[in-house]
Amino acid sequence: MFRADLKKFSIHLLITLFLLPSGLAGQEAQTPPLAMTIPNGTPVEVRLLKTVNSALAHIGNPLDFVVIKDVAVGGLTIIPAGTIAQGSVIGVKGKRFLGMGGNVVFQLDSVELVSGERIPLLARKEVKGGSRTKLMAAAMVATGLFFLPAAPIFLLTRGHQCTVLRDTAVTAHVEADTSIALKGLVPSSESASQMNIVMTYMPPRVLNGEGREGDMVNLVFIGRSDQLQAAFQRAGWVRTDKWRPVMAWHLLSQRTHDAKLPMARFYMFGRTQDYSYALPDPTAVVSRRHHLRIWKTESEVNGYPIWAGAATHDVAIIIAKQGRLINHSIDPQVDTERDFIGTNLEDTHLVGHREYLHSADPVFEAETASGEAYYSDSRILLLDLHQTRAVNSDLAADVPGYSSSISTLVPASGLLASH
Repeated sequence: MFRADLKKFSIHLLITLFLLPSGLAGQEAQTPPLAMTIPNGTPVEVRLLKTVNSALAHIGNPLDFVVIKDVAVGGLTIIPAGTIAQGSVIGVKGKRFLGMGGNVVFQLDSVELVSGERIPLLARKEVKGGSRTKLMAAAMVATGLFFLPAAPIFLLTRGHQCTVLRDTAVTAHVEADTSIALKGLVPSSESASQMNIVMTYMPPRVLNGEGREGDMVNLVFIGRSDQLQAAFQRAGWVRTDKWRPVMAWHLLSQRTHDAKLPMARFYMFGRTQDYSYALPDPTAVVSRRHHLRIWKTESEVNGYPIWAGAATHDVAIIIAKQGRLINHSIDPQVDTERDFIGTNLEDTHLVGHREYLHSADPVFEAETASGEAYYSDSRILLLDLHQTRAVNSDLAADVPGYSSSISTLVPASGLLASH
């Protein structure tokens, strides 16, 4: 009897010892981790919040940037869009003799995580002002042909001041592997609409080279570059020539039949337009033309780029306005031009869908960079250049409220959540 009980006890003890490590291992596996690591080099997309000029900036000046896309690691949002990142000016040079322009060097310093911790960022950007060195050299040569002793005076020629424009886009990176507590982190929204992100952080107006606000952004396109170009080409639009410093020279060489007259350079995201299109009036090619500038944004819908456009209708040439010798006057009712372009491109049968969107920063009344007043209902027209209904269905899954009907005009509140 005693042997039987001892045998049973031994068996129970062996079973307990056998199961004990497994049980502990299972218990350890069920314990959730308390921290995660943000990998070195994780990208953070930001835009500068204020224009910086080399004539006024000083080393050490603080700079603010806004994060324009959620930053997620392991399915958790660590930096939500709208967070302010800090940076600073680390180098400044004003315009100098010998035709050299000014320059500004700035860097990103840190950003706050959703948990309240701050982590260092790594990004450095240098922006240079325009140089007049070639102009100086040409002036010295020309002067030397007539009166050589006067030529050295042009060595005193200065370049342009440097202007780093508001909304300049910068990609910063997390500087090193950083451990962060999981407490307070929220799951990232994989289905967040890229269109909502674009519209939330879209600059309402474009800027000239000095940072003065001008034309409003009133068009958005979705499509590949070749689809965008094909639609405008089929509608009869032409890409204008590259900008030249002296437009009068272009007019003299091409006279009044130049449908590709260059457009002034304007800026969005800190860079000039990717495309400039014009549809001239055949009876007055130079003085009257439909025209727009288009910029590629940093966002996509199902792999298709999103583009932003600013369109106005040139109706006359005016002389000596806002410091410019020659400038175009525009139709102040800019919504007419926006809607004209929508209808014009729809006639090509390459537009899959159109819809009016609300801007996060509405523009009802403003001025061009040259000081002309214009008026708008503040809506932005979306033109989807996808070719098939199937692609439109994919788009509808990404953009809340997007109608899959190709011919239906959806109300302005249909696409975006209110901001």
